[in-house]
Amino acid sequence: MSGTADQAGTLRSMQDQLDVGGAEIGMPMTRVLSVTSGKGGVGKTAVVANLAVTLAKQGKKVLIIDADLGLANIDVVLGLSPRYNLSHFFNGERSLAEVMIAGPHGLKILPASSGVQQYTRLDAQLKMRLIESLDALEEQFDLVLIDTEAGISDNVTYFNVAAQDILVVTSPEPTAITDAYALMKLLSTQYHQKRFLLAVNSVREPDEGLDVFEKLTMVSGRYLDIFLDYLGCIPFDRTMHEAVREQQVIVDLYPDHPLTGAFATLAENLLETPVNNQAQGNLQFFWKQFLGVNTEAG
Repeated sequence: MSGTADQAGTLRSMQDQLDVGGAEIGMPMTRVLSVTSGKGGVGKTAVVANLAVTLAKQGKKVLIIDADLGLANIDVVLGLSPRYNLSHFFNGERSLAEVMIAGPHGLKILPASSGVQQYTRLDAQLKMRLIESLDALEEQFDLVLIDTEAGISDNVTYFNVAAQDILVVTSPEPTAITDAYALMKLLSTQYHQKRFLLAVNSVREPDEGLDVFEKLTMVSGRYLDIFLDYLGCIPFDRTMHEAVREQQVIVDLYPDHPLTGAFATLAENLLETPVNNQAQGNLQFFWKQFLGVNTEAG
């Protein structure tokens, strides 16, 4: 079993010892959500950016972590030009607070590097450094959205296992559906993930999103012991591509556009979906807060 799975198991054991953690004694809960896809080209990063801005406009304190550590693009989609990125953090040049930049509506971003292969596979020491530094951030967030790279690399599996909830973004294309299923199969069989949220991008009509959900539910119910929760769909519209080219999110560029309404629905459904209390995300990210609170309470 890989080091990622071993580390996840250790942290799960710690969570069992801590029972339910700080939530019972009134500690604010940070919800950690990985946004992932089995296939590139499904518009995952645009979904992350628009969802994050929608949540920030609703008054939520949101942090985006760009976890595509070799081909960063969340800053490009948001029209930002960061001076530093996570590669400066990993090589010890800058702290995480120095790397963090401000985005629209109070949104915060931890940008990654582009064209740097060195950190496309983090070792255990760098992973723990990231966990500890995230925990040490003074700013409290309501939601942390992790924009993973596409595929099933070690970094992808790590960030998905580290998250409290996993949002799989796919499209109606057969290859995208197949790759989404393959990713969920890997995370289920090798990393014991049992619950996934689903959003379907680029649908021609709402029923197409439900059709994708039903297909994945049927095949996963037959071959995997997992649960899928459908958050909704985003319609196909060339305006989305125009917004990406202009390096703006569509929810700001066209506030009255149907796409903006679709992202508002997606955000609403996410906030109404119960937090996955069986996952280890709140322990892997921000887990020291739980240790400190429980020590004081004891």
